[in-house]
Parts: sequence; structure tokens; C-alpha cells
Amino acid sequence: MATTKILSLYHISLLSLIAAAAAASFSPTDHFLVNCGSSAAQTLDADHRVFAGDDPRFLASTQTLQLQSLDPPSPLYRTARAFTHPAHYVFPIRDRGVHHLVRLHFHPLRDNRCDLSEAEFHVIANGFLLLRNFRPSTAASSVVIKEFAIPVDSGELKITFLPSDKSGFAFVNAIEVITAPIDLIADVAQLVDAEKNERIHGLLRNGFETVHRVNVGGFKVTPFNDSLWRTWITDDEFFNSIEGSETVHFGGIIKYRKGGLSREVGPDNVYNTARVIRSKVSLIPKVNLTWSFQIEKGYSHMVRMHFCDIASVSTYMLYFNVYVNGNLAYENLDLSQSTDAILASPFYADFVVDGGSLAVSVGPSNMSWPRAVDAILNGIEIWKLNNTMGSFDGEVCADSVWRSWRTGHTSVVLPLIAAIFLLLSASVFLQRRRNASASTGWARLPVDVSESNLKGGNQLSSIK
Repeated sequence: MATTKILSLYHISLLSLIAAAAAASFSPTDHFLVNCGSSAAQTLDADHRVFAGDDPRFLASTQTLQLQSLDPPSPLYRTARAFTHPAHYVFPIRDRGVHHLVRLHFHPLRDNRCDLSEAEFHVIANGFLLLRNFRPSTAASSVVIKEFAIPVDSGELKITFLPSDKSGFAFVNAIEVITAPIDLIADVAQLVDAEKNERIHGLLRNGFETVHRVNVGGFKVTPFNDSLWRTWITDDEFFNSIEGSETVHFGGIIKYRKGGLSREVGPDNVYNTARVIRSKVSLIPKVNLTWSFQIEKGYSHMVRMHFCDIASVSTYMLYFNVYVNGNLAYENLDLSQSTDAILASPFYADFVVDGGSLAVSVGPSNMSWPRAVDAILNGIEIWKLNNTMGSFDGEVCADSVWRSWRTGHTSVVLPLIAAIFLLLSASVFLQRRRNASASTGWARLPVDVSESNLKGGNQLSSIK
């Protein structure tokens, strides 16, 4: 038993090293990691990534504060950059025409000059309104990471922070800008609702905000074990179906096919675990495995379901149905056909749904085999799509937020300018009066003026 445990631990460590090596092999064209507010040349985060200190080439603002915490949760959150006026981070982009991952790190540290727990602000990136009236202190965790995938067609990515009127300042602890792999986001997906199940196109024109990233049946995956430095949480809080479920852990090698999806779409540590339905007798279980989520109303969301057959003993033995909100989204899914008849080879399916309550399910189909695996799921990702106004946060566009900020501050500035103008005008008026009084003051009369001339002086003075 002890030998088995040692071998298992060795095997897990070996897989982690392989995953870490794979993560290190990914080299995006654009790759910026900035530790905001830091004067240090380099800072290692908890996953051993190197963040550079604030570079004046990127920060296009002078009205900022560098803040520092004495008790940060990690070195990356020891410092922050705070703004009392709109400020921009501008990153030069070489890989144009593709999506870029933007991660914004927030930890409301406390400094003698500023209490970031009171901060409320807006964030804009290349015309997309990412956050509006955002208050990091209201989050359940002391550290908040907001992740977006933004299409960038120009030669720069400008991220703007605008303080709201309530707090008067904004802040950020760290920023990541990374070229997204070309196969990370597809242009097509299945639109699924109660009335239709049809293919839609044009998704690459949208931005995406990460809402959930779940490793089904496995452990939490940290950025150290993901080639795109993502975090995948466990599915415990979302999984509803205890009956009929079995967890599978795979000790072999995940086979990424040439021409198929890459490791950047999903890491090994997601595909080597799963939840399955397995019939152990001649009867096929009449159960589904279901995961439930709450997603924001008023927005379309893309749901990605990750599959990798790590449980079947042979190809062409696994057939199952996929459901989205109780609607049949995929009937008789055959992973062998989708992966060129290779076991342990990953595949995903994308679905677009409306916001509100979301439930995704897998279950046996009428082609399922007895005494075999009858359904499987390895991972779930959910992204929010921007609305028609380019916003992820309300029925308002980025330009409107800008105008609102300018109007609010103009309403303060204009009266101040008017008051200064009035004071200047009054000063000029008083100065002119003093000058006029000095030029018309009493003077000595000529000694040769006669009495008769004195009596008619006022009349004579008016003759032209």
C-alpha cells in the first residue's frame, strides 16, 4: 500500500512537471505583465511569473499615487497605482487582428494617504466598457481578478481607469495583456433555446468576460499548471447530481491532435479528470449529470463544454446527449468520430444562451451501450458577451461614461472659472476707478485768474 501511494505521488508530480513544461513552451507575441505602483524591476507572483515594475512607456498619466501595503496576500499585491483623474495604460500591439487576454488585478490595500476599500471606478479598453461603478471591496475575496478577451485591430491597447463621482479615485494592482491563441475562440457556436438550435457566426467580433471556469471531477488548477495562466476551480458548488455519478482520474497522456485544439484551449489537468455515467449491468441508467449556474440577465453567454474520453476501454463505445437548460443541444455525441478515433483526445462544443439561470447536462442517448461509459464531462467555461453598446456592465457605452465624467467635472470647473473671471473683472474695475480718481484730483488754481472768470468758469469750460 505504501509503495502504491509513493508511485501515485510520483506520477502526479511527473504530470505536474509535464504540464509546467508545456505552459512554459507557450510564447505569445504580445506579453505584458505589469506590477502597478511598483518601483522594483521585477516581482514574482505566487505562480513564479515575473511581473515588471511600472514602466513610464505604458502609463500615460502624471496625476497618480503609488501605494504600498505592509501585509499583502502575495508580493504582487504589495503595491497599487491609484488615480484621481482619468489615466491610461497604453500597450503596443504587434499581433493585430486577434483577441488579447486582459487580466486586471485588484486588492483594496490601505495606505496612509488612501483607503482603497472606498474606491469606485470605471474601466474602458479600446472602446469596450469593461467595468462600471466597480467596487472591488464588495467581492467575497480580498483579491479580485477580472479577465477579458478583447479583439484588438489597432497597434495599441489602451486601458483607461476613470474614478466615479462617489469615491473620486480608481486603482489597479497589476495588469496582464497576452495574445490569445488563435484557436482559443471560434467564430461559430450553437444558439440553443426552447425554440431553436442553430449555428450562428460572427463571435470573433465580440469581446468576452470570463464568468466561470470549472474543472469537472478534479482538483483546482492553478495558473502554474495552465499554459495560459488560468485558474480552474472545482465543480463541487455547481454539481447537482450525486446519484449515478462517478469520478474518473486518468494517469496517461492527453493526446492533442495535429489540426485539433491545442493545450492552450484546455490544459492536461482538466482533461485527465471527469465525471461519468457508467452502466455496470445490462440496463442503461436513466439519469443525467447536471451543473447549475447563475449568469447575468440581459447578456448573451457562451458556454464551452470540454470532453475527453479517458474512461472508455475502446473507441466507438461512448454515445451520449448534451443538454443546455433542458433543451437538447447535441444528440448522440460520438467523441470517437470527433477526435479521429483517438481515446484521451480533447474536444469541445460551444453554445450561446441568454442570461439568467443556466443548467448544463449530459446523459445517456438511445445509442448508449450497456456495461460501458454512457456520458462524460471534463470541464465547463462560461463567458459573458458584450452587448450591442460594447459594454459588459449596463446599457451604456464607453463614450457615454466618458461624457458623464467630463460633464460632472465640468459642472465643478465652470463655476470656478466663472468666479475667477468675476474676481478678475472686479479687480480691473476697481483699478480703473483708482486711476480715474488720481487723474481728476484737486489742483492749485492759477494766481492770475480773476474773480469774474471764477464765477463763469463752468460755462466757459463747456464752450467748444
